[in-house]
Amino acid sequence: MRVTFLGTGTSYGIPMPGCDCAVCRSPDPRDRRFRTAILVEAAGQVLLVDTPPDLRSQCLAHGIRKIDAVLMTHAHADHIFGFDDLRPYTNRMPEPMPVWASAGTAQTLRNIFDYLDKPPIPGTSLARIDLRIAEGPFDFHGIRLTPLPAEHGHADMIGWKIEHQGRSFAAIPDCKQLPPDTLGLCRGADLVVIDALRIRPHPTHMNFDEAIPVLREIGARRSLVIHLCHEVSHAQAGQLLPGGMAPAYDGLRIEL
Repeated sequence: MRVTFLGTGTSYGIPMPGCDCAVCRSPDPRDRRFRTAILVEAAGQVLLVDTPPDLRSQCLAHGIRKIDAVLMTHAHADHIFGFDDLRPYTNRMPEPMPVWASAGTAQTLRNIFDYLDKPPIPGTSLARIDLRIAEGPFDFHGIRLTPLPAEHGHADMIGWKIEHQGRSFAAIPDCKQLPPDTLGLCRGADLVVIDALRIRPHPTHMNFDEAIPVLREIGARRSLVIHLCHEVSHAQAGQLLPGGMAPAYDGLRIEL
């Protein structure tokens, strides 16, 4: 299984337009963060976690030739507004692309992208999507996929656990709290990545002081934080985290 972080930033992205802070002006390439998205390759399949507004640029930057399925986490703009950029991939597929989402997220996608339930005008193209509700664990071409409920403000939020050939990866990019069942499903995974927005507390995201004990409780072989805002640089984030934990960054690729 290969995991590639296409984007690791918060909703503004880094640099943030109109901002001259040290992180937004940083020469460290790890401080340039697209909105969050993750690519997972396993069993000959390419799975995408979320469709941020930067998706087209991310796909071009990483030379992504195909996407076989999408796993949505929630319906906030920074995670769904690149949804229509799936269109060139779906146009090359023999069947509509499967997209899994929670019930609330699926309803929001149908409201915003209302063409999902309409045929295209002859001579035009629409993203051909098979939108499915994620209600529990299921298999996709030999890959085990498990939705992971999490608390993130009013969002109908789920992370995802992806398992293949004895390897496991859990991603919960936006969260304030993880329920006991989700913690149990993540415990002992090969790789876990969770939200750590900044140093200061936030009402709907974990900060570093909240994320660290959660990662310790999970006890993954490798632990990362994601969804960093411009208040913390990559270097500073690395200093804030104890041994065995690190910040993810755009372009990070991990083989499991």
